Amino acid sequence: MDASRRQAARWGVAFVAPQTLLFLLFFLAPVAIAFALAFMDVRPNRMTFVGLRNFQRVLNDPLFGKALVNTGIFTGVVVFFWLAKALLIAYLLDPMNRTLQTFFKSAFYLPAVTSSIIISLVWAWIYHPTFGLLNAFTSMFGAKPVAWLGNTDTALPALMAMQVIMGGGSSIVLLSAALARIPRDLYEVAVIDGAKRPTIFMRVIMPLIRPTLLYLVVTGTVNTFQVFESVYVMTQGGPQFSTTTVVYRIYQEAFQRFNLGLASAQAIVLFLLTFVMAAIQFRFLGQNVEY
Repeated sequence: MDASRRQAARWGVAFVAPQTLLFLLFFLAPVAIAFALAFMDVRPNRMTFVGLRNFQRVLNDPLFGKALVNTGIFTGVVVFFWLAKALLIAYLLDPMNRTLQTFFKSAFYLPAVTSSIIISLVWAWIYHPTFGLLNAFTSMFGAKPVAWLGNTDTALPALMAMQVIMGGGSSIVLLSAALARIPRDLYEVAVIDGAKRPTIFMRVIMPLIRPTLLYLVVTGTVNTFQVFESVYVMTQGGPQFSTTTVVYRIYQEAFQRFNLGLASAQAIVLFLLTFVMAAIQFRFLGQNVEY
């Protein structure tokens, strides 16, 4: 029996080893290297230890502060609205039969498996000031053409609108699964007690899907805080840094200015910020949540 267990353990190690090696090589090793570079002044021919100087430069960089504000606004607005949209759609799909639910969930999930670069290119065409679909639509009501991505007042809201409209597909699927697990008897009891639909939604449905909502809020915040592709394709951080985000700022320092030490310090600051936000969300949203 012991020999069979040892053989099973060896087979387990053999199957786990490739994935573990890939994880070490392409995730942990780059993280460790980035952490080390954050304390270095990296030049083409040498590296010099500078301690916390890179972090001081990050905290004193007004453009990084601007990028942090832009990213915070982007994350707060996008996460709130796409989660509200996903919850509303999942709630409307819940009474439908299985065939209709499958059709609509597949339709809403489709953008999630589409390249974000392609989606950004399509929306850049929609927002085009001369022949874009959005200006063509608004002109039907007498509005003048707007440079949606070329105006400091509309560039960031335009990116947020695109993200809200195209995002939330996976959230709809998860929330639909959470709603399907709620016993129908609870709805019937609430109706017998005279509860209206808003009361049923807030007092019955919301507490029971709270674990799923917590997961979506945390993962959505972390993912949205790392927005890069749409900014890179559609605005390049402009106009006048109005759409510069933290990850795009890291990209500029690392791959345009080749300042790897400062970029690594910015990446560590980004990690700490997302970790703190996730901890706060677990603290306030994870109360009385049973997994």
